[in-house]
Amino acid sequence: MMRSLYSGVAGLKTHQTKMDVIGNNIANVNTIGFKSSSVLFRDVLYQTTSTATGATASTGGTNASQIGLGTQVSSIQTSVTDNGAAQSTNNPYDLMLNGEDFFIVSRGGVNNFTKVGNFSVDGAGCLVTSNGYQVMGWQVDPENPSEIKKDTVSALYPESEANKVSSPEQTTDAYMTGNIDLTDPDLTSTDGAAISMSIYDALGYSYTVKFKLTQDENVADRSQYNLEIMSVKDANNVEILGADSPDTPDVEEGGYTATINGQKDIKIKFNPDNGSFEYVGDGTQDLSTALLKITPDTADKGDVFTSVVNGEPVEGITVDFSNLTRYESDGQSTAKMVRGTTDSMGCGRSMGALSDVSIDTSGKIYGVYTNGETKLLGQIAVARFTNPMALESIGDSMYTTTQNSGDFDGIGTSVDDGGGSMSQGVLEMSNVDLSAEFTEMITTQRGFQANSRIITTSDTMLEELVNLKR
Repeated sequence: MMRSLYSGVAGLKTHQTKMDVIGNNIANVNTIGFKSSSVLFRDVLYQTTSTATGATASTGGTNASQIGLGTQVSSIQTSVTDNGAAQSTNNPYDLMLNGEDFFIVSRGGVNNFTKVGNFSVDGAGCLVTSNGYQVMGWQVDPENPSEIKKDTVSALYPESEANKVSSPEQTTDAYMTGNIDLTDPDLTSTDGAAISMSIYDALGYSYTVKFKLTQDENVADRSQYNLEIMSVKDANNVEILGADSPDTPDVEEGGYTATINGQKDIKIKFNPDNGSFEYVGDGTQDLSTALLKITPDTADKGDVFTSVVNGEPVEGITVDFSNLTRYESDGQSTAKMVRGTTDSMGCGRSMGALSDVSIDTSGKIYGVYTNGETKLLGQIAVARFTNPMALESIGDSMYTTTQNSGDFDGIGTSVDDGGGSMSQGVLEMSNVDLSAEFTEMITTQRGFQANSRIITTSDTMLEELVNLKR
């Protein structure tokens, strides 16, 4: 009978523990990224009052007689891999992990792990958690700015001083596109068909280059045309070209000379074999491209149209004519010059300021700048564990490794390597299921009441035993 008393006490303790866990779950129903826990029970030692016996020729075997000594907590499991609902915040640094991965955060050189992605940037431009832990990831490869170098994780600085500005870049390419109509009257006029293009120099200043396209009178089939540079003006509409003659006063005022393959004008010709236009060379070669150069007449003007882009020296703008066509279009030509290549490379740009930050589903951070450039700034790495449920909670919705969870290798992995993803502008809510918690609360309460009845009933029986002698 005394055993039942202690079994009842053990039952009260375990149900009280379960109620504590349920209470903590419900209290955190609106905590960002909170992971609910559950309690499992197990029975404890048994007292054997008679052992089992085997069968003989004359007697049958008997089972052992055992009396249990109550219950105890088997484990408290945290459902760290079950995702909660998503809450939209439209904050570019709010992130949600879809999958079993964890963000890696660090303070004082110690790495911890969290599912909570409500990040921001500090005064140094470092990506941090709400309690000041640095968010860890990989840096951009210095030898290839479009790639990530996946080595040991380090703190990410998407809004550092270096990342707040996008450096200018000189225009290196252009192409001519549109259609030339043989019957266009502008092609035979003195002024010709006007074509203009905006370009950038190595310092990021913009200029407008104006061309004149006219029909070559010396070619009977009208398949050849003259392209002549008429002017180059800066953003203030001031022409920077010097005059043809050194004796002209505006040489010093302009100070630059513009040429296409060393001349002020060139000839482009339609090639019926491939259906495109080509630059006509010196009679020995036909090329689809020509080089537009703007050079200073004197050293003091500065050679701002010469630079190094992507490790390659640039001395002019490569102009491609192969995209032009020659069809009938009601006497209207639509030829125009476009800055950059057909895949938008080599356009050049002015200096830009960081205007927005974009984080894709793999955790790569991109800076969006006012000059149109999008630059890779780093990648958020994640940690993946063999047994994530064995991680130990240390508060603040963070976890640390244990002997049973597996170790962190210091490098991490990309979230999409395991089929997961990262969502920008949303946060993961608590995964607490209130309906399940209230149901567990009811069964826990009834279990507690039943165990208390064991104690009171055993006490009544002891009282009857004492009352045998009166």
